[in-house]
Amino acid sequence: MANPEAVLTDVTGRDGFQMEKEWIPTDRKVEILNGILASGVKRLEATSFVSPKAVPQLKDAKEVLARINRGDAEIIVLVPNLKGAELAREAGADKINFVLSISETHNQKNVRRTVEESLGQLNEITGVFSPERIVLSLGTTFGCPFEGLYPVDKVQAVIEKVADMGLSQITLCDTTGMANPKQVTEFVRTLSARFPEQRFALHLHNTRGMGLANLIAGYQEGIRHFDAALGGIGGCPFAPGASGNVALDDVAHMLELMDVETGADLEGLIGTAGRMQEILGYELPGQVMKAGPAKTVHTV
Repeated sequence: MANPEAVLTDVTGRDGFQMEKEWIPTDRKVEILNGILASGVKRLEATSFVSPKAVPQLKDAKEVLARINRGDAEIIVLVPNLKGAELAREAGADKINFVLSISETHNQKNVRRTVEESLGQLNEITGVFSPERIVLSLGTTFGCPFEGLYPVDKVQAVIEKVADMGLSQITLCDTTGMANPKQVTEFVRTLSARFPEQRFALHLHNTRGMGLANLIAGYQEGIRHFDAALGGIGGCPFAPGASGNVALDDVAHMLELMDVETGADLEGLIGTAGRMQEILGYELPGQVMKAGPAKTVHTV
């Protein structure tokens, strides 16, 4: 019997590419993203309208959006402020992702604002994008390298402040891979009970090797939307130790073995991950792209 389906959002184009120091030609970015879309992924966070000085790798955001084969996929763009939201609207993004950190210290390092100032900016953005077209990502949900681990109450307090904005899509982000399965279970259970109107998602990093375990903990508590990056690339340039996201291909493989439908073509993802590895010129951390699917039978 199949388990409830899961929705995968690929964040390679934004969270993945933003950490790359060597310039990736726009043609190659488009090639990779089109490969992901051709593999059946229906939600793509393609890029970010952020200052080119802060993240020069994403200065071609407008061109990337114009050139990807969108089809019927939902295209999301990360924005740090009102100006970014206006640019995303002009470029035809379906939705925007606004990131706000639970940690005051990380929020200052990431967007140079207090949490309250970011909340004010989010309120202004609801005048550009309707609330149903805004995804709110809560960075450092499960802990911060500058402030340590903290209780779920701190996260709950921030969500309560956006309750009147009409937002219904909140992503809980383990920005630096500090979460553990017990903590994910507790946080998701508590927040889902307190805010039943919200559709929570998980954005996990595999920094300490617990990414897939944390994803399963969230799935068992009812989470059905998950972010992932092809080959496990990515991280946050404003947080120490924020290594790669959970690998999209590893996640799709695991869920497929669990009879959880994702719509993703695993072989297509593995092929695109291999091509991306060639383009980037170093070995990616993803596992299934190296070992192959568990169902593969080798001849003796």
